[in-house]
Amino acid sequence: MNVEIWADIACPWCYLGLRRFETALERFEHRDEVAIRWRSFELDPHAPREGEEVASHLAAKFGMSREDARASQRRLTDIAAADGVEVRLDLAHVANTFDAHRLVHLGAEHGTGEAVADRLMRAYHAEGEAVGSAETLARLCAELGLPAEEVDEVLAGERYASEVREDEQLAAALGIHAVPFFVVDRSLAASGAQSPEVLGELLRRAREAAPASADARP
Repeated sequence: MNVEIWADIACPWCYLGLRRFETALERFEHRDEVAIRWRSFELDPHAPREGEEVASHLAAKFGMSREDARASQRRLTDIAAADGVEVRLDLAHVANTFDAHRLVHLGAEHGTGEAVADRLMRAYHAEGEAVGSAETLARLCAELGLPAEEVDEVLAGERYASEVREDEQLAAALGIHAVPFFVVDRSLAASGAQSPEVLGELLRRAREAAPASADARP
């Protein structure tokens, strides 16, 4: 079973959705049969590498007061906490995630793409790290043991830029306009930070459909 997950590093609902998917996968009887592929998606491709705090950005973007934006953040924090997920959006600042996505692709080349994505998302959502900063990204990748020279090469050039764009173009072709978005075997999908129960049902339905699909092949 192949699960593709479109998500953005700086998307709190993606962070919660991925945590819920992890829970669903842990409960799934056939979890050893599941291969996961991270797919890049930028909610704001034009965001600065390092910017203002998220509450101020949301207030300006959606025409709300800063306090209303803060209240929205607190509601999401409470929802995440109920799932045992720590979210500290009061520490987060707007960041461009293009380089972060490129480093996830580098991680995938070394068999650690999910770990890189997980670390960068936790850094942004729970630790207030500036994931648009090359210095911060290099430090976080070093924690995971990625080769420093390759990380530096990615950050200094255009390596994996086309892969990020291809992921985004594929999302558009599949009609994906919001994340997180989960696709199993290109046949079943779920949008949003669904509960572990819903995501578990998605996996079960896909597993049940897989033998029939295989038998139908010539």
